[in-house]
This record gives sequence, structure tokens and C-alpha cells, in this order.
Amino acid sequence: MTLEQKHHESATVGQEVIIRERRLGALLTFQGKGSDLMKLAKENPEGCCHDNYFNQCGDCSSQRAMLPISQIRDAALVNHAPIGCASDLGQFNAQHRRGLRYNAIPVQNIRALSSNLTEKDLIMGGENKLAAALEEAYRRFAPKAIFVTTSCASGIIGDDIEEVTLNAEEKLGIPIVPIYCEGFKSMVWTTGFDAAYHGIVRKLVKPPRERRNDIINIMNFSNQHAFSPLLAKIGMEARYLVHQASVEELAHISEAAATGHMCETLGTYIAASLEKLYGVPELKSPPPYGSLWTDLWLREIGKITGREKLVEKVIVSERKRIAPELEAVRKKLEGRTVFAFGGASFCHNMLALAHDLGLKIVGMMGFHHDMTFDNDYEEIISLKNTLTLVGNIGSYSVCNKQPYQMIKILQDIKPDLVMSRHESLPTQAVKLGIPTFFAADANILGGYDGVVTTGKRILGAIKSRNFVKNLSAHSREPHSAWWKKQKDPFYFAKGKRL
Repeated sequence: MTLEQKHHESATVGQEVIIRERRLGALLTFQGKGSDLMKLAKENPEGCCHDNYFNQCGDCSSQRAMLPISQIRDAALVNHAPIGCASDLGQFNAQHRRGLRYNAIPVQNIRALSSNLTEKDLIMGGENKLAAALEEAYRRFAPKAIFVTTSCASGIIGDDIEEVTLNAEEKLGIPIVPIYCEGFKSMVWTTGFDAAYHGIVRKLVKPPRERRNDIINIMNFSNQHAFSPLLAKIGMEARYLVHQASVEELAHISEAAATGHMCETLGTYIAASLEKLYGVPELKSPPPYGSLWTDLWLREIGKITGREKLVEKVIVSERKRIAPELEAVRKKLEGRTVFAFGGASFCHNMLALAHDLGLKIVGMMGFHHDMTFDNDYEEIISLKNTLTLVGNIGSYSVCNKQPYQMIKILQDIKPDLVMSRHESLPTQAVKLGIPTFFAADANILGGYDGVVTTGKRILGAIKSRNFVKNLSAHSREPHSAWWKKQKDPFYFAKGKRL
């Protein structure tokens, strides 16, 4: 079965999404040059998802599924799991409130419950608890839809989630959307995003009433609506998904002119699903990070919507507007080296920005790597686009969020600056005395303004280097003397050695 056939089956037939290892040939560990990984992806697109024999920490696809779902404004979430599986909901609530406040939407808490499976339920079954939790969620929140996320526990005991949700849907009169995201099913935690979007496409999205030539779907997180001002210049609106959206808005995402995303990792599944099922084209360009990629993104929108001439005028105008500030920032950053780590595709976005700012790229570390994307268009292969833009990357690693590996790589490369996407991870560089730029709100780095904004924030990070050095002097590395002596960061990688 080809990758395209796998996606077609997943998007149109099955209750569950096909995991990324099978669908996209995802990898969790790699060390070499960027060109080596690109060659490997061409020779073996099915991949081989080895992990490490030893992991300090990890992530869970169930948590990644709960993140976007919990941010839908008028829906509720029931996590069918032991209570500990809901531990991240507090963090998700903070993200939800912050995102609403960013965008002048009335602030509210997420609507979420746990079915609280216990040891007794793992013996006797948890279907009655799930049914009761669904009724309680309906009574407490009066939602327009309820999502059910599964867990390792519910998967192991074999609860019939489909039957329970169909019965509740008939009784309550609203969509009940099962999300099959048991953590043990996939080694790649980003499969959780796909599971969430699969449920949305399967149960909520309706066929288009009409096609809107002025709306672009943008897959993003709970960030500021920073793409809107740029799109407004060409007479377009952004529909941000799925964070902060309503159930009604999700029902009509099939009516948009196209679907784009702030990173291919996040948007690959739903963009391909909307194209295959409803004819909504995915933007065949890199995301709008850095001037050149923003040019390509706008031109693709112009091509799809018949706004080519207007787009060219906007590109010329915007480039001219930011030129003085961009040149001033470049002069101050000239000659500095940068290392990036984060989610694979957004890491590529940060490197596009670094290139635009004149920084010398000495390496990157992605937390996983998809050998292909769901639509398999050459124009959206983010690694290929990055290597075309910045040249080969001499130190290119894929690492499943392991601090013990990150620290050893940074100690070897010793960059002037680290660019990071995920919370808590910047502290690893700071402990080594390296100034760090944290891309907390990914959206404000996009477009032409995002290039200048990023440059100014990087300058601010570099100015803090003495403070960072003081922190480093008083930080203790927790790793053993034995590990400090090892030269290979991937000593524990499966497929190499024990």
C-alpha cells in the first residue's frame, strides 16, 4: 500500500488514524548532515522508527490529541482514562486563556472531565463510567459537541468507545466525537494531532454550502492572529484552526479557498484530508517564515484565488517597508552562529528566519522527522525547502526530546545563540551559558513583520549573555561522570548498540 493509499484509507474509511510510523515513515533518531537525511527519505520513505534504549523523558500522543481539542470554545472533552492522564489539562487551560486574551475573545476555562478509571474499572470495564461522564459533561457545560479521548488503559481493557459514543449521541442530540489516541499505539507523539483532526473531519466537518474565495484555513496553536493583517492587504481572511474555533466554524472549514499552516508537522493530516474529501487545496509552498518563503506563500494564495497582480504589489511594498529595519538588525547579528531545536518543521521555519537575518546556521535538532507529508507535494517538503534556502546543515539531529542528548550536542558545537520552540527546553542551553531565543508565540514570527520582530528579540537575547553566563556558573549538570565522558550523543540509539 502506498503512502497516499494509506492516507486515503485513514481519512475516509477507518475510525482511527494510521500512525505516523506507517503513514509517513516517521523517524525518532538520526545523526548526520541534512543532505544525508534528505537522501535517506528518498531511498526509504517508509522509514524505520527506532527510538533509544534509554529515555530521560517522553511525550504522549494522547496528550497531543487533547491539546487542540481542549481549545475549541464551545465543545467539551472527556478523557477516558485514569485521572493522571489528565494532568496536562491545567497547562492547556492556561494556553487557552492566554490565546483568548491575545485575540480579544472573552476569556473562559476549558471544558474538560476525566472518566477517572480505577483498578476496579480495569477489571470490570469502564464503559458505564464513560457514559456517565458524557452525561455529566453535557449537564455541566451544555456543549455543542463532546470529544472523547482514549488512553492506554481504555485501549488495553477494550472498552467499546464507538458504541458508547453513538448511544450518547442519540440520547444527547449533539455530536460525540471519539478520538482514538492510545499512547502505546504510536512511538511518534505527533500522531495525536492527526487523531484529533481525523475525528474532527470524520464527525464534524460538513460538505461545503459554497466556496469562499476570501478565506484561508490556517492550522496553528493558541497564538495571536498575526497572519490577519498581511492577508487583509490582499482582501483575504484567516480562519485559525482549531484553537479558539467554535464547533460551527469547524463544520464549515470545507468552504475555504485553501488550507495553510504554521508548520507542516501540525497541518499535514487535516490539510490533505480537506483536499481529498472536499477539494480544498493545500497551499503548495513553505509556511510564511522569512521574506522569501512569505513571498512564495502569498504567490500561492494569489494563484489559487486569482489575486496574482495584487499579491505582487503587496510583496514589493512590504519588502520595501521592512528593508531599513531589517538591514540594521542584520548588521548587528553579522557573523554570529545559531543552533535550532524544536518540532521538526517549525525548526525549519526558524532556520529560514535565521538565514534572512544573516546568522550562520551550525546545526539543528528536530524532535522527530516525517520522511514525507500526507499530500506528498515536493513544494511542502520542509527539509528540502530548508536545504535549498540555507544550504546543507552539517550537524542535523533527530532526537525524541532527550536533554542528555541535546546538552552533549550543544557542548560540542558551542553556538553563539540557540533558537528554541518548546517550553522548558531553552533552559538546557542557558545552563551551558548560551543565550537562547524562545519562540513562544509562533505566529508573530510569520510574515515580513515577523522577520524584523525575530531579529529584535534575538538581539535582546544576545544582550543577556552575561546574565546567562552567571546562571550557567551556578548551574549543576545532573548527568553522571560516565555520560560526560561519552563522545556519542546517540550512544543509546536503537540500531546502533547497547
